[in-house]
Amino acid sequence: MNVARLRSIIIKELWAILRDPRTRIILLVPPILQLLIFGLATTLEVKNMTLGVLDRDGGAWSQEVLQRVAGSPNVTRIISLHSEPELREAINRQRVIAVLRFDPHFSADVAGGRGGVIGLVSDGRRSNAAQIVSSYLDQIVASVGASVSPVAREAPATASAGALVLNWFNRNLDYLWFTMPALIAVMSAISAMSVVAQSVARERELGTYDQLMVSPLRVGEILVGKMVPPVLVGTFITTVYVLLIPFAFGVPLTGSVILLYCALFIYLLALTGVGMLVSVLSATQQQAFLGMFLVAIPMILLSGYASPVDNMPGWLQVIAHLDPATYFLRVTEGVFLKAMPAGDVLNNCWPLALICAGTLSASALLFRSRME
Repeated sequence: MNVARLRSIIIKELWAILRDPRTRIILLVPPILQLLIFGLATTLEVKNMTLGVLDRDGGAWSQEVLQRVAGSPNVTRIISLHSEPELREAINRQRVIAVLRFDPHFSADVAGGRGGVIGLVSDGRRSNAAQIVSSYLDQIVASVGASVSPVAREAPATASAGALVLNWFNRNLDYLWFTMPALIAVMSAISAMSVVAQSVARERELGTYDQLMVSPLRVGEILVGKMVPPVLVGTFITTVYVLLIPFAFGVPLTGSVILLYCALFIYLLALTGVGMLVSVLSATQQQAFLGMFLVAIPMILLSGYASPVDNMPGWLQVIAHLDPATYFLRVTEGVFLKAMPAGDVLNNCWPLALICAGTLSASALLFRSRME
């Protein structure tokens, strides 16, 4: 490759991206906004929940349970209900996420040592939130049950038996610690693919594709020139995230930044090959834009960001292991949270390198065939 020609095509592609002020704003502002939105709004934690209570007992122990529930920082409001139809209406209209129901003899059964039963009615339409709320309430009720058990009454000075839970790498199970590193894989993919997917399609739509073909540039030089800008854009977005995530959201960066960027470079090359395939197959920029999202959304969902890969059907797991985001997601989470060693990073980089070689080779062959 001729260095002067290669430098010229790279400058041309960068100028095509950065010369429009609106494009510059689009490349910078949306990723930062999405970082704030994903970090502050999209969470699997259930906070500020409203609960209903159908208390037919009114005794001391039902009030004890309700006082502890009301004292939870996740509960903002408790609505008193007085009948089964009112309970059903509150769930149907989504006024509450769940309803605690006490039988008339609940406190008497607890005081008599027979054990009380608390009913819980949850809104199954919000299945994930209902499961989390049920877990919260189970812990509160279990703490009340431990305080009234015969063992606790007879030997209050002895330590209570139980399981000691120790969470590695994310001790407080803070959801941000999972979301923020994963966003690096997601947003760098969207940014890089959106840039490269427009490149060839833009040449066709503007009528400059034929001029590019009759220029002194070789096919390899054209491909490299079109692949450098998305790699630079993805690296820039990642750098912004690497700076903001620890300082703005408090997520620790415990591993090697050099290892992270080495894996990032291979990941962006693999994404560039995928985006180039979309661009070569598209006749207009609109087709390229839609094609990019057609590829990007399944890529993100299959990476393990939304749900673990092990939970997917077998045939989808095979596709997920062909997804470059699957491997880079492990690297970002590992480098941020558990100081992933170089050997583990390498174990995720060589599949990325294979995917990179496959996508770049396929895009080069398809680009060459379209030229001919």
